[in-house]
Amino acid sequence: MKTVHARIEGQVQGVWYRGWTRQTARSLGLAGWVRNRSDGSVEALFHGPAAVVDEMLARCKDGPPAARVAAVHARPADEVPDGDGFEQLATV
Repeated sequence: MKTVHARIEGQVQGVWYRGWTRQTARSLGLAGWVRNRSDGSVEALFHGPAAVVDEMLARCKDGPPAARVAAVHARPADEVPDGDGFEQLATV
């Protein structure tokens, strides 16, 4: 199992990026969360089989059609999400 904290930068707010991330992560069977940040980026925690987490990170580089992703920064995370669902959290 693999857990990563990701930060997505670019035009990623106001383009349904969080909803797309929640939907995509759930379809892949990942646990975790996604939220907007006040600096205009989106951050997420992905937890699941390593190959599936890597697939999600690859998909994050494109995002939904209206998004313009400039960068995806991912690092290993110690935090493991509660439960096995994928949630959309409030902006921080």
